[in-house]
Amino acid sequence: MASPTPSSVPSSGHPPSARAPINWVATIMFVVTGLVAAVGVPLYAWFFDFSLAAWVWFLVFLWASGISITAGYHRLWSHGAYEAHWSVRLFFMLFGAMAVQNSILIWCAGHRPHHRFVDDAERDPYSATRGLWFSHMGWMVRNHPSGEPDFGYVRDLERDPIVAFQHRFYVPIVLAMNVGLVALVGWASGDLWGTLLLAGFLRLVLNHHFTFFINSLAHYWGTQPYTDENTARDNPVLAFLTYGEGYHNFHHIFTHDYRNGIKWYDFDPTKWLIRGLASVGLARKLRVTPQIAIERARLDMQFKRARARLESGAVTRGRIELAQVRERIQKEYEAFTATLAEWSATREQWASAAKERVARRLEGVDLQAYAREIEARLRAQRKRVQALTLQLA
Repeated sequence: MASPTPSSVPSSGHPPSARAPINWVATIMFVVTGLVAAVGVPLYAWFFDFSLAAWVWFLVFLWASGISITAGYHRLWSHGAYEAHWSVRLFFMLFGAMAVQNSILIWCAGHRPHHRFVDDAERDPYSATRGLWFSHMGWMVRNHPSGEPDFGYVRDLERDPIVAFQHRFYVPIVLAMNVGLVALVGWASGDLWGTLLLAGFLRLVLNHHFTFFINSLAHYWGTQPYTDENTARDNPVLAFLTYGEGYHNFHHIFTHDYRNGIKWYDFDPTKWLIRGLASVGLARKLRVTPQIAIERARLDMQFKRARARLESGAVTRGRIELAQVRERIQKEYEAFTATLAEWSATREQWASAAKERVARRLEGVDLQAYAREIEARLRAQRKRVQALTLQLA
């Protein structure tokens, strides 16, 4: 599916609420922090230079606040992709507040509807169909109705004492982390103003825009290997800037997986951190999408692209050859549906194996080994369909 253009009008026909009242708090924050980072940082570097300690604290706080959004606000609290020890949740709560992206409760009250109504111009708070600027920052600088947090989506989080505490004392925590802590480490290292500029202002601006890239660029730039039912895209460049969040096409179809980059070489530090926490007992119940479901989604997209290519009229091969390719694709699709039906039937039989007759029939069957066999069959078929698609290029 082609990406929407920044000037596109929402499919609903309802234009962006250009006359929505300005959110002065957000607007002033973005303007002031942006100006200080763009003007103050270079001027200070020219006249005074920054100490090594200021750069170190910049990197430490950039990582801590960024990873607290991805591993904490996003994968832990928004999607329940795993469970974490109270000490880990406390860390994510404090440094998530340092990122100044609102409280956990409000952040999740906006993010959950984004997934439920993705690309809906009226119900998705930062719908990409309303333009690149809107999905990046525009939805925050005006009080659009679609951006109003709906706490009905986060009743479970209201019972989390750490979440509730942060929501109640959000402003004092933000000031303590962004002013108090940054000033303290700057004073202790002998470079108060340099640390405030680098680890305070520049770090905050980068934190903001790296996160906002996922709402905007990750819905415009990249590939769609798993689904084209929404605008989300996989982009390894954005993954590098966002601690692994750039594999956004995968995330939008498999929302509750603790991973975004599923391949061993995918750059996903958030995934590595969660897995590391689990290895030392600080995280548990890591949710993982069955590999069969992933292979099925990828193969579905291969069939869709092959058929679209055939029906586009852009292929110039002879009629007989095209008919042969079409027939082979149809046979592959029939084999695909038969494999899925076989797997579904076996899994259902296994689930109902309490009945003695079924239990005897499935005696000795290793469901995990069978699942691996199905995965291998789907992977092999995906390669065949990909080869057929390449013939149509």
